[in-house]
Amino acid sequence: MDIRAEFLHFFEQKGHALRPSAPLVPDDATLLFTNAGMVPFKSIFTGEVPAPNPPRATSSQTCIRAGGKHNDLENVGYTNRHHTFFEMLGNFSFGDYFKEEAIAYAWEFITEVLKLPVDKLWVTVHESDDEAEEIWKKHIAGERIMRLGDADNFWQMGDTGPCGPCSEIFYDQGEEHFHSAEDRMGGDGDRFLEIWNLVFMQYERDAKGTLNPLPKPSIDTGMGLERVVAIMEGKISNYDSSLFMPLIEEVAALSKKRYIYEEGASFRVIADHIRSVSFLIAQGVNFDKEGRGYVLRRILRRAVRHGYLLGIKEPFMYKLVDTLNSVMGKQYPYLIEKADNIKEIIRLEEQRFFKTIASGLELFEKELADTQAVFSGEVAFKLYDTFGFPLDLTQDMLREEGKSVDIDAFDTLMQAQRERAKAAWKGSGDDVVSGDFKALLEKFGSNKFVGYTHVKEESLILALLDEAYQEVKSLPAGARGWVFLDKTPFYAMSGGQSGDKGTLSAKATVLDTRKFFELNLSEVETSAELKVGDKVEAVVAEDRKEIARHHSATHLLQSALKTILGEHVSQAGSLNDASRLRFDFSHPKAVTAEELQKIEDFVNDTIARGLEAKTEIMSIEEAKKSGAMALFGEKYGDEVRVVSVGEVSKELCGGTHVGNSAEIGAFFITKESGVSAGVRRIEAVCSRAAYAYAKGIRKALVEAEHEVKNSDVLLGVKRLKTEIKTLKSELQSALSSSKKEIEMQKIGETDVAVAVVENGDIKAMIDELKNQKESLAVMLLQKKGEKVMMAAGIKNAHAKAGEWIKAVAPVVGGGGGGRDDFAQAGGKDASKIEEAQQAALAFIQKALES
Repeated sequence: MDIRAEFLHFFEQKGHALRPSAPLVPDDATLLFTNAGMVPFKSIFTGEVPAPNPPRATSSQTCIRAGGKHNDLENVGYTNRHHTFFEMLGNFSFGDYFKEEAIAYAWEFITEVLKLPVDKLWVTVHESDDEAEEIWKKHIAGERIMRLGDADNFWQMGDTGPCGPCSEIFYDQGEEHFHSAEDRMGGDGDRFLEIWNLVFMQYERDAKGTLNPLPKPSIDTGMGLERVVAIMEGKISNYDSSLFMPLIEEVAALSKKRYIYEEGASFRVIADHIRSVSFLIAQGVNFDKEGRGYVLRRILRRAVRHGYLLGIKEPFMYKLVDTLNSVMGKQYPYLIEKADNIKEIIRLEEQRFFKTIASGLELFEKELADTQAVFSGEVAFKLYDTFGFPLDLTQDMLREEGKSVDIDAFDTLMQAQRERAKAAWKGSGDDVVSGDFKALLEKFGSNKFVGYTHVKEESLILALLDEAYQEVKSLPAGARGWVFLDKTPFYAMSGGQSGDKGTLSAKATVLDTRKFFELNLSEVETSAELKVGDKVEAVVAEDRKEIARHHSATHLLQSALKTILGEHVSQAGSLNDASRLRFDFSHPKAVTAEELQKIEDFVNDTIARGLEAKTEIMSIEEAKKSGAMALFGEKYGDEVRVVSVGEVSKELCGGTHVGNSAEIGAFFITKESGVSAGVRRIEAVCSRAAYAYAKGIRKALVEAEHEVKNSDVLLGVKRLKTEIKTLKSELQSALSSSKKEIEMQKIGETDVAVAVVENGDIKAMIDELKNQKESLAVMLLQKKGEKVMMAAGIKNAHAKAGEWIKAVAPVVGGGGGGRDDFAQAGGKDASKIEEAQQAALAFIQKALES
């Protein structure tokens, strides 16, 4: 039985709209991953958007629980039912039906479609929910209904908002398999397995904690597909089901080790983790040092380490992708479509970790030997920072030893590193920069940026920093330092946009503007003394216009990429300055020439249409409702700037932009390349830089016309290629005709040749002779003006080419050497080439006859 298909079909027949599985990366800033079936419907449940028509839906939602509040990572592999990746079957009512129908539907599906025996089923309800208990009694005996408290049977989305009691359906897996005191209904054992949770969303909790009845209660249910499949197949563990065993069997084949359940945690970890890794990569998440990409890295490296425990000492996870696709590819065809890309990205990440895993494990084992109960936080941090071991991987290894890690020490070092990274800026050198930033924040707070509306501003110098970022009272003429203005028109580098340049009255040139914490600081070179308390006219350089044009062009480029390459494209980094733009984005392969042309055409067409570009200030919620693209990892305040260009582009962005797309002028893609596995880069120019680029191409074309002596450059190049081909052919003919048969003699079983040749490639000649002879010793000498070139080759003969060449080269005043099978040398005295020939023959005769 295809349980997923049966479930969805059942609820479609009950009038539910079938919804596809939403992305694992949700459009929700509060969540790392989609971790439950209701996540895609959250805005409906909270009332942010109206209920759909019909007001009921069903789905099989892929979920990840491996980071943030919902994190099952450490339990995976060690229990029967925990997974980082799982599918949640659900049916939802948005103010439509309520408890009566939800309970009836669930009971009908379990008993009539799945045909689970009634004597194996139990139900729990909230201790206050008389209504649910009475409804359940219509379907199941009262003694099989248990009341539990808030901890077990009350669900809420957050501290405030929709919430309500829930009812859970349990399946008794049989007392013959379980013997602990907790293996009872209501206990913590595994005998009674929860398979379906029905949430009755009937209240709204306010800020005071009061529960107010909702006018239109809703239903949110979730049933774990993996658990139901295991039950239907008569398995106690999810991992013994058909969803996992093909993967476990493949791990056994790769490791050449037999899978025994009691000793098989590593097999199960790998089988689970390849699912998470493959789905995340397929949906555009890439390995990274933070955020979702770091969770992805943690999952893969945990799996690799368990493979290492099984004796697998080379990349192997990528080899499991095809097996996974045989299990899940039918339901999720994009896994098969992206299989090659998924494999390559996994393989490259595995290679990176395998370079350090042995050294890291050696350090771990050394420290473990000296550990009584608590493992050093300093060593755990070194494993993380130097060897790429995520903290939970170290904790995982320690758990196997019954030990823990000094989390406080680890966190202290991690926090120090974060602060260094946040306060540091790498300039022309590699030294980490730190300074009096905290003092300025405590004294003044952050300064005001007025550059969206003003490129010239009368400002007050609140503070000055020297080149070492230390606070000073003044900067003398000819000095460099940093200026902190009360209000500044200079944009500080962020969001990919470079920092502004300009002037401060006639006293200083602004070289750059940067952010340190929340401080907007401008780097200056003074032409007159600057003092704290000075009033200056801050003027932004004309470069700002060019920067704005490149930034707006980047927005159009992202829209073009999504339109032409697909919605999987997401920003992975950007740079916008006065002369160019650079945009990194997720995409599994190189962009073709044809695609690049379409992308370039898309952007230029938008420019030519002269679309209005506008910036609106709105709440983050309004911005998301408007469809504005947000960049994961960016921190947005309560109010955000939404930049749109006609109907072509709409993004959350704090940068500066044009007022109309026509201001961008023109757009040329100058380069496309790869940054890392799954991430591509496009570099481009627009406006004045585009004009300069086109002018350069025209100049090069004129020079090319001159060089090929033809106004049609392509025709001229074709003519030259034809001439070159003819000359090469004539040269080859001349060389071939000049070749004379090299005289061979036999010494024992070996063909021997020592000859002087007039022209040709002596190395190629030796290679040709090697291909013809079974046993060969050959040395060829050739005059090159007053000098001599010589090369020797040995094949299946009792002599060494290197020794032979070293013995002969001095005769012509030279030297050289090489391998046993081939060596070459040069000499200065061509007059002694015949003498060298005789010496070579004498040497090889002695060598072969001895």
